[in-house]
Amino acid sequence: MSFTELPVPRLETERLVLRSWQEQDFECLKTIFCDEETARYVGGARSEHMVWRQMATIIGHWHMRGFTVFAVERKEDGKTIGYAGPWYPLEWPEPEIGYALIPEAQGKGYALEAVQAALGYVYDELGWETAISVIVRENEGSRALANRLGAHYVGDINLPERPPAEIWRHLSPAKFRKRLNSGELLDEV
Repeated sequence: MSFTELPVPRLETERLVLRSWQEQDFECLKTIFCDEETARYVGGARSEHMVWRQMATIIGHWHMRGFTVFAVERKEDGKTIGYAGPWYPLEWPEPEIGYALIPEAQGKGYALEAVQAALGYVYDELGWETAISVIVRENEGSRALANRLGAHYVGDINLPERPPAEIWRHLSPAKFRKRLNSGELLDEV
């Protein structure tokens, strides 16, 4: 069962589907947000009750902003492995591309693939002229991914109920498309 009547796009990459949220995706979000290690970069571990509310917030974000992070599903087995996409909650400095994956999906190039699809979507379909990612300083994996995508560090930020973080600015739409079309982002999965 899908939670929204609004038309949520479905994005496909070679190995992934980025799609609307379904009730069974709660298990994926529990894996991300209930575990101390996984959740330390996304605001800290929460109870299952609070993760359910987080899921409702993600779905509600679509209604309020016209976009939200997508559920990321692995094509080979249909398993939901995380989220990626546009996000702009209260007190964020500007819209961002957010992402997180369950531990078993990390380090396999899925985040790169999902974020590339999300950037293409926000630039081509939503008309964004810029995008950021807010990355906790200690999150070396996300910092490396941002670097690989051509993003650059622009400053520090302190957000409510979050550890100190950095703002990373992604390439402009034109530079992103040029880099993507050259294969530069795709050659090291």
